[in-house]
Amino acid sequence: MSKGRVEAFSDGVFAVIITIMVLEMKVPAQSSFAALRSVFPVFLTYVVSFVYVGIYWNNHHHLLHASQHVSGGILWANLHLLFWLSLVPFATAWVGVNVSVPAPIALYGAVLLCAGVAYYILEQLLIRRHGQDSTLALAVGRDRKGLLSVVLYAVAIVLAFAHPRIACCLYILVAVMWLIPDRRIEKYLHN
Repeated sequence: MSKGRVEAFSDGVFAVIITIMVLEMKVPAQSSFAALRSVFPVFLTYVVSFVYVGIYWNNHHHLLHASQHVSGGILWANLHLLFWLSLVPFATAWVGVNVSVPAPIALYGAVLLCAGVAYYILEQLLIRRHGQDSTLALAVGRDRKGLLSVVLYAVAIVLAFAHPRIACCLYILVAVMWLIPDRRIEKYLHN
């Protein structure tokens, strides 16, 4: 089965996720710059989530670009990833209005953790489909960065109940780790 429809559908879902997030940001009732302070936590949460969705979109693009074919299992794994990413706007909105509250911060981390696991599953199914000697398998390697991300999400979820701000810092740290595009796949595709 061709990967073109998977790419097109996924790109559409990524665009909808970002659109929903920005629509969740409400304009302050007052018309002064000082009124923007009240929406700053929502804006900051939006920025972090936008970066996360952008990271997933970028890496998803590279993952599929390095692939030739998809199977039914890969389609379901892709939907699994998109499901968890579709919850990012909800988690973002809840954290944005409850900046230092443990439950929303833990849920945000749980959504990121599940998205990370779903991405790993998709990646592994694509590698299995294309073989251990494929460009994709060679480029991904052991995926230490991906596994470290999942561990940091899990730690942050636990920390959210005792130290919510530290948990938020861990989420930001993982985003910063991935902000620089992962060049592993690009390197193998252009050799």
